[in-house]
Amino acid sequence: MNDGLIPNLNELFQAKARLGIMTVLTSMGESDFLTLKHQLGLTDGNLSVHLRVLEEAGYIEIEKKFVKRKPKTTCRLTPAGREAFLHYLKQLEQIIQLARKEEK
Repeated sequence: MNDGLIPNLNELFQAKARLGIMTVLTSMGESDFLTLKHQLGLTDGNLSVHLRVLEEAGYIEIEKKFVKRKPKTTCRLTPAGREAFLHYLKQLEQIIQLARKEEK
């Protein structure tokens, strides 16, 4: 296998929770905290930590506001986050194609 593919994978997306967050946000555009929590089966604390990591990397934006006196947190991809995640997926596709070639 080409060793050059693996080291270039974005380490931030290797965590299952962050991979899930990025997948949901890529497909939906944005999502509120509760939807992410339920779709990914994460606790409040666990989701918050992973969202913070992605926010600090500049991959997502988090907006907090009140709707009918209740807090609502909305998460959305930044252009840089979308680009980085799509690049990551492309790299994974290359790895899969390479593995399939080696199977034959």
